[in-house]
Amino acid sequence: MTAASRLALVAVLALSGCAPALRPVPDASVVTPPLAWRTELPGTAAIDQRWWASFGDPALTALVEAARANNNDVLVAAARIEEARGTEAQSRSLLFPTVEGGANAAVRREVSAFGKAQESVVAQPLARVSYELDLFGKNRAGIDAARAGVAASEAAREATLLSVSGATASGYVTLLALDARLDTLKRTLAVQQKSVHYAQRRAEVGYTSQLEWRQAQAEYQSTAQLVPQVEAQIARQENALSVLTGALPGAIRRGGTLTSLTQPPPPAIVPSELLRRRPDIAAAEYQLAASDAQMRAARARFLPTIGISGSVGTVFSDLLKSPISIWSLGGSVLAPIFDGGRLKGQLTSATARRDQAAFAYRGTVLTAFREVEDRLATLARLRDQQAALDAQRVAVADALRHARNRYDAGYSPYIEQVDAQRSLLGVELSLVQLRADRLNALIGLYQAVGGAPPVAASRPIASAGG
Repeated sequence: MTAASRLALVAVLALSGCAPALRPVPDASVVTPPLAWRTELPGTAAIDQRWWASFGDPALTALVEAARANNNDVLVAAARIEEARGTEAQSRSLLFPTVEGGANAAVRREVSAFGKAQESVVAQPLARVSYELDLFGKNRAGIDAARAGVAASEAAREATLLSVSGATASGYVTLLALDARLDTLKRTLAVQQKSVHYAQRRAEVGYTSQLEWRQAQAEYQSTAQLVPQVEAQIARQENALSVLTGALPGAIRRGGTLTSLTQPPPPAIVPSELLRRRPDIAAAEYQLAASDAQMRAARARFLPTIGISGSVGTVFSDLLKSPISIWSLGGSVLAPIFDGGRLKGQLTSATARRDQAAFAYRGTVLTAFREVEDRLATLARLRDQQAALDAQRVAVADALRHARNRYDAGYSPYIEQVDAQRSLLGVELSLVQLRADRLNALIGLYQAVGGAPPVAASRPIASAGG
């Protein structure tokens, strides 16, 4: 090794010790999963990958699968994966030498050394090779960041698929609930229509005043005005579901009714498994890994850049008896000496972005646990609410029967029957809403636990200072 080579090596090693140390991930960003959920549900079952099919409605299954294939957000997420893969390919190219080729050609008229004009035709093909030695891992850190970006995009697409599946299933349940609400209103209107005719006949024969007849008409119209409201809601819900599946607004085919939907058992999952099952947590984790790699790349910019370049070519000219080969080979070491704090600022910014990604990961994990706990608590309380509403319906129906008998016998005014009938309608509409709420809470629980099997068996947690 020559003295110049030894001097260059010593300079490189000395400069490599000037790079600042990396800061570890903040302790406050660490989340420890609980050992058990606050609310335990009986009768839980393993999660099926196509959990929406367990509701037993072919129209629901077809809608969800159409949305997963054609929803605009899903298509955008797929395009982002391709973009991330292109970025990874660009980053990976830095590990390979760059080879360029070209040729120069010219026709010249010059003055020779003897003071005479001379013309010549010259051609010079040339090939050039350049390569940067990645001794300090700057390019490899960029590849790690790009690879994590691809994985984050893939996990984000899974999160979008899960969100679209849940929104479609929930929207279909809401549509069936509106159908059931409309059916309840129409059945109530049929009963109230009979009451109007009955009160009219009693008033016409003079058995009662016209007050009761008008009260019956008012109650009938009060219920009738709810019908167009529900019909408009049904149309809007159908339009929303159509767009969700990537189609133009239009009618939605039903596969059954709200009561015919099967209510599968709640999914079984332990808290620690949630971290591996939720795709949004996976996406946040990969984003953290990408920002960690970008921080390492920012640190590597403090270190020398070592490059090797070479070229080879041939000169052809009609002034030469034979072509002349030309070549060159060289190397360079370039290290920052003074940049006014630019590199330090870049590393500070990269470290802050890594910390932001760490806290974003923590926030995603906390949100995931809250969503599961909320759905579990809702499902557990809805059972108690169901029992109370069923008991209330029995009592209100019995009260309506007594009020009708007392009115027919002349012991009570018609307003008692009106109040009882109104109460029964309210309870029946509440029962429809409660069943929809239970199904939607179950769909929300499937969405909250991640729905499909774990998106990855193992994922690299970002390690500061790597």
